[in-house]
Amino acid sequence: MKRKFTWMLTLGFALAMGSCNNEDKGAGTDTKTDSTKQYSAKEEEVSYTSGGTTMRSFVVYDQNREGTRPAVLVIPEWWGIDTYPKNRARQLAALGYIAIAVDMYGEGKVAQTPDSAKAWATPFYVNPGMARERFDAALAKLKSYPQTDSSRIAAIGYCFGGAQVLNMARLGEDLKAVVSFHGNLVGVQPDKSKLKAEVLVCHGGADPFVPQAEVDQFKKQMDSIGAKYTFKVYDGATHAFTNPEATEKGKKFGMPISYNPAADTASWKDMLEFFDRVLK
Repeated sequence: MKRKFTWMLTLGFALAMGSCNNEDKGAGTDTKTDSTKQYSAKEEEVSYTSGGTTMRSFVVYDQNREGTRPAVLVIPEWWGIDTYPKNRARQLAALGYIAIAVDMYGEGKVAQTPDSAKAWATPFYVNPGMARERFDAALAKLKSYPQTDSSRIAAIGYCFGGAQVLNMARLGEDLKAVVSFHGNLVGVQPDKSKLKAEVLVCHGGADPFVPQAEVDQFKKQMDSIGAKYTFKVYDGATHAFTNPEATEKGKKFGMPISYNPAADTASWKDMLEFFDRVLK
């Protein structure tokens, strides 16, 4: 696994910036060739139910790759399952994972304004159990694929999604690794008897939505139970620093969010190195 992920890390740098600006694609096959192998992406819009709600998520993997592989759930920002989490799933598939960009709201809803995003996201903060039901439904769907190695599953999340994956870890989901990118940090009280996943937090040093007091509280809670976690701070990076559309959305809606290419690249590299160690 170590040797395999070495070339994955190299490929990740090449893909990390470019794929985020690709147009969204429906189910189908996209074939790319590099100097070492042929990558052929199998992309599927998948439907399943959770609590009577139809969820419309997105699964992608390399169909030319044989056998099982590590799996990653990608939880979106509060905007919902738009192009951005799907492109992150595509990047992961190109690196040898099977990935699912998770529809948390149901019916594939995508918020067009901060007001609707806040209205849809708030219930998941208030009721972590509902979030867990939606997460478990996506996890079950991912595990139904023969390509998934059920012993090596991780979850990553962005902003809202970062907060959700941290809660999933604290609630005891059977995950090996969890990565939060510019997510809120304080939620469910961590419990040493439940926490299974090792955690990586990728935090913007200039994020006004996650102040230092919240950072300190998170570290105190995790330290109190002896949790295995790594906390990375990217100086000058504000909220949503990994999303190339953040700057435009920030200007449009008067929000203090912006894209930071250096922090995006560094945090993606940190995630890949973390996966290389934890998912081996």
